[in-house]
Amino acid sequence: MSLEIRLNERLSKVELVSREDNLLTIKVDDKVYTLDILKVEDGMYSALLDGKSYNLEILEKDNAKQYTVNSRNKSYDLEIIDAETRYLLSRKSNDEEDTGNTISSPMPGKIVKIPVKKGEKVVSGQTLIIVSAMKMESEYKAGRDGVIKEVLVKEGDTIEGNQALITLE
Repeated sequence: MSLEIRLNERLSKVELVSREDNLLTIKVDDKVYTLDILKVEDGMYSALLDGKSYNLEILEKDNAKQYTVNSRNKSYDLEIIDAETRYLLSRKSNDEEDTGNTISSPMPGKIVKIPVKKGEKVVSGQTLIIVSAMKMESEYKAGRDGVIKEVLVKEGDTIEGNQALITLE
């Protein structure tokens, strides 16, 4: 399993090479580390790395993939950037920028729900369609006030990435 970790301003690719009980072997960028890590209590961990002992406090922030990591002398902001997070970040930026006439999903998926109909007036921010992709549901909202010109799919349909789903006038 591979993902990206942002530690303060440093972005690194982290891969779990092996795990046996408390012994983890991980690859950070191109360097391999073996550490013995034990959860002492909720949010508190003891780690051994290269013969040195570290006590770490890991506090979850509002987002389940963002943490504050405190060691004896330093504090770090840590964010896990996996495929789901990259997808959500792309959706967030698309939602903020998209004020066009066509609603589409950047990823293939399945239509879960369409709470609007052709000819219906909608307001900016209103949910127009819900799509399941990558084991999660995403709501696609109107980028502006308008009227539903056409609904191009139906509930249960399998869709391709960037396929037009709904058009507004």
